[in-house]
Amino acid sequence: MKDKATDNLSNWNFSACPVRNVLARVGDKWSLLTLHALTTHGTLRFTDLQRAIPDVSTKMLSATLQRLQEDGFVTRQVYAAVPPRVDYTITALGTSFMNVCSPVLQWAIDHLAAILHNREAAKHENQHTP
Repeated sequence: MKDKATDNLSNWNFSACPVRNVLARVGDKWSLLTLHALTTHGTLRFTDLQRAIPDVSTKMLSATLQRLQEDGFVTRQVYAAVPPRVDYTITALGTSFMNVCSPVLQWAIDHLAAILHNREAAKHENQHTP
């Protein structure tokens, strides 16, 4: 006989899982860094975002901003100017998300040295394991 928790899980539509759905969009290499830059610096132009995240390519930053805009984390304001001016701003939704994620970012910064040490140790251990 199934218990209630197992029954609930068997009826769950995992393809509609809100956690997977959101993390699939913002759990990539660039989204949190982009949102962090906008949180830290406020409204930025595309080139200023590139300077804030120096190792992101133009193509990846453009794709990241488009996804973040589609999900409502970022707004894009285009100004009729020569040369064209486009500003990106974090939204209230993006800010509420970053309020939750900022401690995770700080944790990563605080623990990076230990994580890199553990990776290196595991790599050496795996090299000597048959």
